[in-house]
Amino acid sequence: AREAEVNHGRICMLATTGILVQEVVRLPGDSFSAKYALDAWAQAPRGGMIQILVAIGLMEMVSNRFAITATTMFQNPARVPGDLGFDPLSLGNNPATRAKYELAEVTHGRAAMMGLSGMIHQMIVSKQPVIDQLLHFEPATFPMSTLGGAAGNLGY
Repeated sequence: AREAEVNHGRICMLATTGILVQEVVRLPGDSFSAKYALDAWAQAPRGGMIQILVAIGLMEMVSNRFAITATTMFQNPARVPGDLGFDPLSLGNNPATRAKYELAEVTHGRAAMMGLSGMIHQMIVSKQPVIDQLLHFEPATFPMSTLGGAAGNLGY
């Protein structure tokens, strides 16, 4: 459970940063011109998306020492959840410091998971990028019943 929480927290921290940075900085070319993160996903070249998925798969395989089935992945009792063996600043040498940073990572990961889901839902409802909405707020003018789901059923 901790392994999943740490991994999902790391992904959400990167995704939250990516959504905000992409509104300001973009690669040259029409494929990378979208400011709206939900449009950018569809505009990315197929080859680029495949490269990203292959890189994620390779990182998962290497971090699990190529034990990639559910039965073999967690057999090593010395394995620490989320420890990829990457500590270039040697911050994990001191046990107290390591515990402090592990707690901070889990806490920030939880906040990023909530923040990312909030940003995605805000973009769906407002049809505006996050930073643009903060700078140029426009309230949603359509009836919320058009959203469907629970919001539509409750009459909001």
